Amino acid sequence: MRDLTAICVYCGSNPGNRPDYLAAAEALGGLIARRGLRLVYGGAEIGLMGRVANAALAAGGEVVGIMPKALADREIAHKSLSELHVVPSMHERKKMMADLSDGFIALPGGIGTLEELFEVWTWAQLGHHEKPCGLLNVADYYSGLTAFLDRQITEGFVRAEHRAMLAVAADPSELLDAFAAYEPPHVTKWVERSDV
Repeated sequence: MRDLTAICVYCGSNPGNRPDYLAAAEALGGLIARRGLRLVYGGAEIGLMGRVANAALAAGGEVVGIMPKALADREIAHKSLSELHVVPSMHERKKMMADLSDGFIALPGGIGTLEELFEVWTWAQLGHHEKPCGLLNVADYYSGLTAFLDRQITEGFVRAEHRAMLAVAADPSELLDAFAAYEPPHVTKWVERSDV
């Protein structure tokens, strides 16, 4: 079993249009805290970001927020976190979030949520780290994306082993269990024509 101490959650600074998204953020934040894990996230008090942090705090968890100064200056930073790090840039934010975390989960979110998750998944594919990555597929939010990711295999751009690195579950407990059991693949990134 993998030793996990901190989970990074990427998610929307908007709440989305379904109550399911807010409920999932609360469920995940609370579960992370109840499992004795630290929550690392983007530091905002709004949208799904605020909801996941509040749920972890309410369950007695430790919550670390990391926010670029430009966003902190807009007064969206959460004021009740265990720790809030204000950094100069988005690049430094993402690096600190990655360094402080043992796994990465994306709740529903927008472009930034996808970009952050895809970056750490790419780093894993290249062997820069061996930490698990996952999608919490709330109300089938990510089902279209996962179908496209499967197509990347059939079209010869992604190895099945690398696609399998991204855990997908609708239940937060199932996703954290998958993280605890995660074993990274040890194959090269490049797909040869003979492999497909």
